[in-house]
Amino acid sequence: MEFSIDTKSGVPFYRQVIEQVKFAIARGVLTTGDRLPTVRQLAVDLSINPNTVIRAYRELEIEGILETQQGSGTFVGNHRPEIDELEKQRMLDQILTDLLARATAYGLSLDDVLAQLKQRKEASR
Repeated sequence: MEFSIDTKSGVPFYRQVIEQVKFAIARGVLTTGDRLPTVRQLAVDLSINPNTVIRAYRELEIEGILETQQGSGTFVGNHRPEIDELEKQRMLDQILTDLLARATAYGLSLDDVLAQLKQRKEASR
């Protein structure tokens, strides 16, 4: 799994890590027993403070989503995360904001984006 941080979103970095882990589990990208990167490795990869990763992992452990085994690492636990509507809406908002910003940067209009989305929806049926 590839983690990323959006420095412009306004969402705290630890929340972004939490959301990415939860959504990866919900989509089946991460499954029970999968090992997550070490705190140090993820902090280096994302260029963030290790305490930020510790906070995210700790909150996920409290929820029962992750399990840390001393000396072995951090693993996905048996508990499936509940993703509430507020979290889903926040993620959708972030996705749409990113999509529109990128489209605008390439000179595309909202109508262009909507037309392509409709076309892809029809093609996937």
